[in-house]
Amino acid sequence: MGFFLETLFGGLMAGMLYSLVALGFVLIFKASGVFNFAQGAMVLFAALAMARFAEWIPQWLGMDNKIVANIIAFFLAAGCMYILAWLIERLVLRHLVNQEGVTLLMATLGITYFLDGLGQTIFGSDIYQIDVGMPKDPLFLFESTFEGGILVNQEDIIAALIAAALVAALSLFFQKTITGRALRAVADDHQAAQSIGIPLNRIWVIVWLVAGLTALVAGIIWGSKLGVQFSLSTVALRALPVIILGGLTSVPGAIIGGLIIGVGEKLSEVYLGSYVGGGIEIWFAYVLALVFLLFRPQGLFGEKIIDRV
Repeated sequence: MGFFLETLFGGLMAGMLYSLVALGFVLIFKASGVFNFAQGAMVLFAALAMARFAEWIPQWLGMDNKIVANIIAFFLAAGCMYILAWLIERLVLRHLVNQEGVTLLMATLGITYFLDGLGQTIFGSDIYQIDVGMPKDPLFLFESTFEGGILVNQEDIIAALIAAALVAALSLFFQKTITGRALRAVADDHQAAQSIGIPLNRIWVIVWLVAGLTALVAGIIWGSKLGVQFSLSTVALRALPVIILGGLTSVPGAIIGGLIIGVGEKLSEVYLGSYVGGGIEIWFAYVLALVFLLFRPQGLFGEKIIDRV
């Protein structure tokens, strides 16, 4: 029982990180109807900015306080994501209002390659570390209940709590604020939203900024665990099954989809991997997403796309 709970807990932790990346896709699609293929590149760019600023600031200011350096680096990286959001709206999105979905998709694909190149030009192409002080030592829980207890990673617990807090804040933002309701109105119909005075350009800057900040938090967590390297941009591929399962238009769906996939990967690898030669964790999420595409393409909580057109 203890081993099962340990595996289950590890799956939940991984699922929260998947959900965090998937949120970027959902946020932008909800507010603009754009499937943002550049979300992975945004995670990489934000993580590179955080890692490099945290390294440069002590040199610039002649200080050794890591906490202050990380705080300043975070706000500078957030500023970079704001500038990026403004440029995307100014140079790309405002020229593609009411264009076909495939046109917008190709635009985000171009943004992906641009960000990959820009990040390498500005911040370099080495592997960088993000050290924000998250504890990495293992922790034993419920030792009095189960023999040997349940082994968990403290870093995973903190990362999951951060992801959960961000998810809760975004849910409240969409449901309870005027800006959040405006974002949903823009997603339903660009022209109708403009006709009632909603500034489409400003709304798009806001939603890309929020997605950029989400990418920054995801980049910090993944960078702290694995280091910041250019393969980090492929983390978005891990989030695609999550949004297919949960629904491309649902913030709660991104959370639940991530948890289901995280748990499913871990349990299937541990309990079924030995029967099929292992490697289930690599393809489990994509097979599950394929099943949903065949039988429920809108996902668990999403809307049918045909109803939105």
